Amino acid sequence: MKTSNGFTLIELMIVVAIVGILAAIAYPSYQAEVRSTKRAECSGALVGFAGAMERFFTKNSTYVGAGAGGNASGTPAPSVYGAQCPLDGGIATYNLTIQATPTASTFIVQAAPTGAQATDKCGTLTLSNTGLKGITGANAGVMTQECW
Repeated sequence: MKTSNGFTLIELMIVVAIVGILAAIAYPSYQAEVRSTKRAECSGALVGFAGAMERFFTKNSTYVGAGAGGNASGTPAPSVYGAQCPLDGGIATYNLTIQATPTASTFIVQAAPTGAQATDKCGTLTLSNTGLKGITGANAGVMTQECW
């Protein structure tokens, strides 16, 4: 009498199917976590950007002039801070800009998602000179607290 010590094709196909199902469930969760991590990194950079705007104000007694030039949407790119996240280079996940033109006493800085990050549920992050955090272009039902 002969005994076999291997796996049957059916057993292998069942294992492959189970691994496929697990991967189909895990991959979207992984992608959402990566987007969340990049958003958190850039929200920190946005706070740093606001700090740079405050330093500019301390030196010049105005926020006017903190943005130089502009981008395709007409919003000024920062001259006092980096123009994209991540700040240390690499593929840009967010573009940092000053929303509209800053006045002598007010500003709103924003981080607009770009590339693969554009599918993030939170849309564009905003931060004002008063510390007011906000979001624009977010999916329906998304609250500011979820994104910051």
